[in-house]
Amino acid sequence: MISAKLRGALLCTVLLLASACAAGPQATGAPTPATTTQETSAPAGKPGTVRNGDVMTSENVRQVANVPRTAPLNGDANINTDLAFQGDYAYVGNFGGFAIYDISQPAKPQIVSQVSCPGQQNDVTVYDNLLILSIDEPRGGEECDSSDGPRVWEGLRIFDITDKKSPRYVGAVKTECGSHTHTMVPKGENLYVYVSSPGPEPESETCPPPHELIQIVEVPLKSPQSAKIVGKPDIFPERQHSDMASGCHDITAYPEKKLAAAACFGDGVLLDISDPVNPKVLQQLTDTENFQIWHSATFNNDGTKVVFSDELGGGGQATCDRNTPRTKGANAVYDLVNGQLERRGYFKIDREQQENENCVAHNGSLIPVPGKDIMVQSWYQGGVSIWDFTDSSNPKEIGFFERGPHPEPAIAGSWSAYYYNGYIYSSDIMEGLDVLEIDDPLTDPAKQVKMDDFNVQTQKSY
Repeated sequence: MISAKLRGALLCTVLLLASACAAGPQATGAPTPATTTQETSAPAGKPGTVRNGDVMTSENVRQVANVPRTAPLNGDANINTDLAFQGDYAYVGNFGGFAIYDISQPAKPQIVSQVSCPGQQNDVTVYDNLLILSIDEPRGGEECDSSDGPRVWEGLRIFDITDKKSPRYVGAVKTECGSHTHTMVPKGENLYVYVSSPGPEPESETCPPPHELIQIVEVPLKSPQSAKIVGKPDIFPERQHSDMASGCHDITAYPEKKLAAAACFGDGVLLDISDPVNPKVLQQLTDTENFQIWHSATFNNDGTKVVFSDELGGGGQATCDRNTPRTKGANAVYDLVNGQLERRGYFKIDREQQENENCVAHNGSLIPVPGKDIMVQSWYQGGVSIWDFTDSSNPKEIGFFERGPHPEPAIAGSWSAYYYNGYIYSSDIMEGLDVLEIDDPLTDPAKQVKMDDFNVQTQKSY
């Protein structure tokens, strides 16, 4: 019963007002709303703050472009989600489908094509000529126009993106409880995809119990239409913290290191993925005091640290206020010592948000600075933060970009913020694609690092 409620709560936060989702389960220690507007009003700005209309940035960050959502991906329910990159192109997921942008001139991104293919959340990855979408809601069928009929399908959709102007649907894989997010692990002529999804839901046709924690889909690169599930490992059958839904929210793989870090709602897990089809648990972390929802994970470049984020409130609450402890809705930095993760410190933005601004740690990536551990990260209406965790016990912010509150009460702000070839790209739920640039002695070396592609959940060394 708790699993089904949690899944519903998580999914509703990205569609409805925070107040409408408040009926979902709350872990012990959930934030208490501020009692006055003054307590949650964002400060006028500390020294070095630059304002441009409703946009506020640090002095070292500037917005170089914004491309608003356009039809057919600009309806009220068509919110932007995750990002992936390949060559001169950025791929942006959207509840209504996905869009491809030409970013060969980062200050002037151009829409190349938009594909109408409804299905939340449509998180996106790209590999060679393939694009994969995560569908985490029951649909009438596997194809994009499957709105009619019984909703008995959810899982992965696969497209051929050889022709960027005209992506072609090539197939799909039905997965139990759908796919909230997914992670690619390439090996030889196959692409293995780890599917993360909450569940089970006893009354659901698409998410019946039992629900193994992850599902592994094999996608033959030469015949992606024959993709199929090849594994359903229950990576820890005896959970230490069983109050949350089974399943995982997000998995980040680091194939070069043969490691993966899984954020599994109630637990964090370190995995050995030497054999991608048979991941093995190296360590399981549980922290009921500081974590409500283990949401995502990021390795540092050396593979000697992992940052786990806590999505307190599921993304629909204002948790960036003085009434929410700084260890909740934040990032926890762990050092990997003798094969075991040890917690060192926490990071949370210090700009208080108003009581109608959903704000919590969300999707981010490393900024490729040799010898340093620096991330850029989205915080929904808390904007985009650039922070340095080279000193694991004393992480600190070095730059930011933030809009004012959304004019109407709504889930809004930056869903994902990633660094790619000299620029930060932010997928804003309502405002479209933002392109930012940071000029700072700490991050300037990253401009010399060129990537051929970038899928955040499949890390590569730089």
